[in-house]
Amino acid sequence: MIRAPIRVAGLTAALAAFVSSPAFAQAKIDSADTAWMMGATGLVLMMTVPGLALFYAGMVRKKNVLATMAQSLAATFLVSVLWAALGYSLAFTGEGAVIGSLERVFLHGLVPESVSPLAKTIPEALFMIYQMTFAVITVALVAGSAADRLRFSAFLLFCVFWLILVYVPIAHWVWGGGFLAAYGTIDFAGGLVVHLNAGIAGLVTAFVLGARRGYGSENLAPFDLSLAVIGTGLLWVGWFGFNGGSALGANARAVMAIVATHLAASTGAFTWMALEWWTRGKPSVLGMISGAVAGLGTITPASGFVLPLEGALIGVIAGGVCFWACTWLKLKCGYDDALDVFGVHGIGGMTGTLLTGIFAAAAMSAGPDLPGGVRGLLEGNPHQVVAQLFGIAVTIIWSGVLTYMILRIVGALVPLRVRHEDEVMGLDVSQHGEALQ
Repeated sequence: MIRAPIRVAGLTAALAAFVSSPAFAQAKIDSADTAWMMGATGLVLMMTVPGLALFYAGMVRKKNVLATMAQSLAATFLVSVLWAALGYSLAFTGEGAVIGSLERVFLHGLVPESVSPLAKTIPEALFMIYQMTFAVITVALVAGSAADRLRFSAFLLFCVFWLILVYVPIAHWVWGGGFLAAYGTIDFAGGLVVHLNAGIAGLVTAFVLGARRGYGSENLAPFDLSLAVIGTGLLWVGWFGFNGGSALGANARAVMAIVATHLAASTGAFTWMALEWWTRGKPSVLGMISGAVAGLGTITPASGFVLPLEGALIGVIAGGVCFWACTWLKLKCGYDDALDVFGVHGIGGMTGTLLTGIFAAAAMSAGPDLPGGVRGLLEGNPHQVVAQLFGIAVTIIWSGVLTYMILRIVGALVPLRVRHEDEVMGLDVSQHGEALQ
């Protein structure tokens, strides 16, 4: 009986303090921006469940379908709670060059009218949950490299450590006002924070776990590519919220980002198909959907900085470079990245981040906060390429080293890999006691 008045009084006091602050005077919540960002948040969440869950599940063997889906589902609910409790505050509050503050720990002080200085026309709660969906899919992406052999308990522990120690710092450095942003590194929607980060983590994970049983000698063909095609469709549509939503408003930049995204996906799929047709004699469905995702991942950092024609060109480059990485490079290096997280997302994120520094057009980013816009190499700014290379190097080193350390720590707590007999049986039964009929 006493708690309700205390909570109401506390909320009233917090609202009064915010309304009287300078931040409130500068913040103007826009209904159109808010509506678009609510929709974009739903689209990005859809990319993990069911999008990525179906995409990954369709590419593993029948005995591991449910276990693969379980990883995407677990990443969704576990990362969401951790993000609200700690991740958001460390990534997007404060002015630290290396890490944020504890200002919003457990969402403390987040009231209905709160507005983040990083997104001035939407409620801060919406900005928080939108960024949450990015954290969710990044952690879920890493699991693809360890498909068919990673113990579920180890994956849960990995999610906790990796989110806080790897994803959160890089998100702060690039998007939260950290040292990479101060240096001039640009990443519109996650070439560094999401794709290169997850790709490097996936590569390290593949090396630490070792190859799947029978890799290179047994038939490890996908169970049901129709599921993967459906997943690709959901990812493709969801990417409009991923890249278009990163404009943080219903504006022309969001539209241009969506156009560039769609064209890059289309040219990426076409290029991969053409290369496979030329080298192998037939265009596979797996190749076409891989090319589409490669185009989507590669355009991500550039989508809000380049014009549509450059977006289409980036898709062509993505299809070629990622095809090379998933065929020649993977065989040459001998690692078993089961679902090509590094070959598609890691190489794609790296390529897209570099191309952003080349193709960035000032007209795309010019606005009240940045009157001159961001110019790339082709507009006479070679420093942008240097800034992009610096961001790539920092992300590779931090993600690679910390991922290795986290895997060793998790491995000391629980076994990373399932037993040989459990892998033969399948992770659906051995990890979850369930199986497809």
